[in-house]
Amino acid sequence: MTNPFDWRTVLLVKHAQHVALIHFPIALFIVGVALDWLATRTKRATFATAAYFNFTVAAASVLPVVLSGLAAWQWQLEGQHVKGILLHHLLCGTASTVIILLSWWIHFHARRGKLVSLPRWRFPLELLGVLTVMITGHLGGFLSGVNQ
Repeated sequence: MTNPFDWRTVLLVKHAQHVALIHFPIALFIVGVALDWLATRTKRATFATAAYFNFTVAAASVLPVVLSGLAAWQWQLEGQHVKGILLHHLLCGTASTVIILLSWWIHFHARRGKLVSLPRWRFPLELLGVLTVMITGHLGGFLSGVNQ
């Protein structure tokens, strides 16, 4: 039996990095959406600031997740052709990444004064992002064997 606290178990398993890293942007983005909604409903700047920082860290943590996902595809799945659940996971993951980055970009430009105010259409975009992230995670669970 392997030791769960052995650093080699965490860092050198062929696909474990993606499975471990993915939780950060998911949680940060979903909490950012909730804080953005609270900021709008309560008109409290502290919620808006917290939402902005959640979106910022979510956007920053997406890059290692994408890279580790591509590495897992090559190592664990041996670079097999992208089809079926893997194709859907890749498409939803790409859409999730774009929506997370776009949500951050909107908030970034609003804080820098380049936008007069935050656009109202950001809420449907953010909710679409939450839905897309959920579907991506669900499909990823099938790929990792968790949902079987």
